[in-house]
Amino acid sequence: MGRQLRVAVVGAGPAGIYAAGILTKSEVDATVDIIERDPTPFGLIRYGVAPDHPRIKEIMKALKRMLSNERIRFLGNVNYGSDLKLDDLRHFYDAVIFATGANKARELDIPGTELRGSYGAADFVYWYDGHPDARRDWPLDAKSVAVIGGGNVALDVARMLAKTADELLVTEIADNVYQGVKANRAKNVHIFARRGPAQVKFTPMELRELGHSANVDVVVHPEGFELDEGSMETIRASKSVKLTVDTLQNYIAKAPEGKQHRIHIHFCQSPVEILGEEGKVVGLRTEVTKLNGDGNVRGTGEFMDWDVQAVYSAVGYLSDNLSGLPFDGQAGVVPNDGGRVIDIDGEPMPGAYVTGWIKRGPVGLIGHTKSDATQTINLLISDLDKLSAPEEPDPRAVDMYMRNRDIEYTTWEGWEQLDDHEVALGESQGRARVKVVPRDEMVRIARD
Repeated sequence: MGRQLRVAVVGAGPAGIYAAGILTKSEVDATVDIIERDPTPFGLIRYGVAPDHPRIKEIMKALKRMLSNERIRFLGNVNYGSDLKLDDLRHFYDAVIFATGANKARELDIPGTELRGSYGAADFVYWYDGHPDARRDWPLDAKSVAVIGGGNVALDVARMLAKTADELLVTEIADNVYQGVKANRAKNVHIFARRGPAQVKFTPMELRELGHSANVDVVVHPEGFELDEGSMETIRASKSVKLTVDTLQNYIAKAPEGKQHRIHIHFCQSPVEILGEEGKVVGLRTEVTKLNGDGNVRGTGEFMDWDVQAVYSAVGYLSDNLSGLPFDGQAGVVPNDGGRVIDIDGEPMPGAYVTGWIKRGPVGLIGHTKSDATQTINLLISDLDKLSAPEEPDPRAVDMYMRNRDIEYTTWEGWEQLDDHEVALGESQGRARVKVVPRDEMVRIARD
């Protein structure tokens, strides 16, 4: 290719930033525009990691270094599908990489999810992480709460429901979140996992952190704490699983200390119905399960009712259907072959690629995201001779298009202004940062 390659990446989370960084460090002469619906970069690192986990947010330092590359532009507050469509992107770019992730909760398929007090975990996460599109208040009047799920998101939700507001005040939470948590009435938070302790997806560090709060007792109930031969094989094969099971056993052995809040962990309990009265959650019904020996479980026909007034479903995330692309609604991914988007006839769509969760589903850690982006970029580079040149490759053409449509987009320089502003807010309160939440205020600061 004798000309400079122009690529659009839709989505400014780790997957999109890694793709842009890998491409601009390759032997290909390329520039990249990262297009993001939020006014800020970093995706779920900013809006999906619990605020009391600043260690995980350290990855932002590496992502910032990539985004400061002069061959990469950040264009925030631009919504794919309304502000820019696929045909628009083809007009300005040789290729488009979609890295939009998964930003909504996968629905729990049991009766009662429509009741008042039944929530998807993703909505709660967006609230406590101060996403500009999240509601500003959250009803926290339930004294006993159920969290359904066997992964780290379930642990995050339970921990945020059990901690006190003052414990969280040292983090970057916005004032509306602090005030909301301050009014929280929850005393008991129950986590229900469908399978056994060797099958859950908790990471050992996240699990140990549950017990670090001075205000929270962690109670692992021995009923359902089942380790069959299949579980033992899994423990022997995985150091991480062994550490998880050991941590859970330590919690079992430790007597509660009478702290003001408790997180209960129940294994081999499968939710079958959210119980309600007058349109509101009044309980959860579960079926006791038994391990089959292969990592799966079967129902026993024994049911239990739990007195809870709110239910949070943390059974996974789901990606949005992207305009102009095929979509597998069951798997929640854009059909692809290693990262090349595949149309309904099974043929590659020219110049269209995916990476991250929209490519493979919401599984894996950030390390997987980097290798995933490498695979997609390698495919794009191998396709260079097949890519059609855009009609207007000049970066200024994109700027003009958005100005003509009155799109108030933000830039990397604008993010740095907002970043400085949030850090300054934090310094005045002895904190590392305080997030700005309203979208219009974020855009105003970034564009000032």
